[in-house]
Parts: sequence; structure tokens; C-alpha cells
Amino acid sequence: MEMTRLTKRNHYEAIKDQLLQMILDGKLKVGDKLPSTKEMSESFGVGRSTTREALSALKAMGLIEIRQGGGCRVIHNTPAEIAVPELDSLRMNRSVLLELLEARQSLEVSNAAIAAVKSTDADLAELRTLIESMEHSIGHEAEGERTDLLFHLGLAKATHNSIMVRLFESIIGQLETAIREIRRVELYSNQKVAERLYREHSAIYDAVRLRKPELAALTMKRHLEHVENILTKYI
Repeated sequence: MEMTRLTKRNHYEAIKDQLLQMILDGKLKVGDKLPSTKEMSESFGVGRSTTREALSALKAMGLIEIRQGGGCRVIHNTPAEIAVPELDSLRMNRSVLLELLEARQSLEVSNAAIAAVKSTDADLAELRTLIESMEHSIGHEAEGERTDLLFHLGLAKATHNSIMVRLFESIIGQLETAIREIRRVELYSNQKVAERLYREHSAIYDAVRLRKPELAALTMKRHLEHVENILTKYI
């Protein structure tokens, strides 16, 4: 079984993604036994605890079973059979999630408008770099998530208001896990949605760059409504 040695530090998600793709591609079939944790850790160039985290994630998705003694076997191999138990906790906390989304929209629409007035050339350069990275990351889920979060954080910082930044970090910290899990269901191979998210972020950036606060607020509102529509389909 061919594995790509990781160059990034301690990323269990990268291991999980490689193994997941092997299962979806049929390189690992139902009934196949995975190499030992020791062998996989050596192949990926990571510690065993990182590999165990990746295997636990695949187990949570319903793809593998982990037997006593550490042996792992593939038990499902199609997206339709993948379960995401994390979504159950989101459904149980639906009212809290909806309140967080409402608070996020109020805050970030304001952030975009203020950034259009107060952002510096350095702020705009940083946002532009993130937009370019976002474009290049289409089709690469983990990197897309990373640049998405950094873009919204960059907008908060571009308000030059420390209270706004702390409020954003507080809200997004609670939403981040929920958004990530739903994206794994909704966006794994969805090129069109990823491209649309890139266009939405680019439109927000353009409005900020052009110093148009009302347009910045509007484009942010439309973007967050799109994201919320994705989220609320699963809760």
C-alpha cells in the first residue's frame, strides 16, 4: 500500500485523508486489513499517536473497525455508507448553533464595512495573498478551510478594533468544529461549491479594496447566508 510521507508537522487529518481516498478509490477494499500502526507511522513519518488519531476519525466515519490489539479492517467503502456522528451533537444543540450563526453574521457584516473604511495597504496586501491562496486551494479541503478562516480573521483585524477581533475569535472558535464537520460531508469533492466560496470571498475583498462599506457589508451578508444554508441542511 503506497503512502505519501508527510512534510507538514503532526497532521492526523492528512493521514486520514490519504487513507480515505484509498478506500474511496478501491485501493483498500472492504475486508482489507490495514498495516500496523507502527508500519503506517513509519511510512507517514509521524508518531503513533498521530496515526491513531487518524484511524479513530475513520472509525467515527464508519469506514473501518479497530479491533482489540490494534488491528484495523475496512468495513465500508462508499460515501453513502459514511456516517458522521459529530452531526448528531450539532442537531442536539441546534438552537445554540443558530444563535452563533446569527451573532457571526451581525459581527462579520460590520467587520467588512469597517474594514472597507479603516484597512491599511498592509491589511489589503495580506487579504489579497489569502484570496490568491484560496484560489489555488480549490479542491484541497484542509487548505481551503485554513485560508477561509484566516481571511475572516484578517478582515476582523483590518477593523483595527481589538474588541471586534476578540468577539470574532470567541464566536468562530465555537463554530469552527461544526463548520469543518459539515464541510467534510458537503464539500469533499464539490468543486463547484468551492469555486463559489472563492468568488464570494473575492467579492468581499474587492469591496473592501474599493473602500465601499455598504457593498462590503452586502457581499459578506450574502456569503454568510450561503454558508448558513449549507450548515442548516444538516441540523
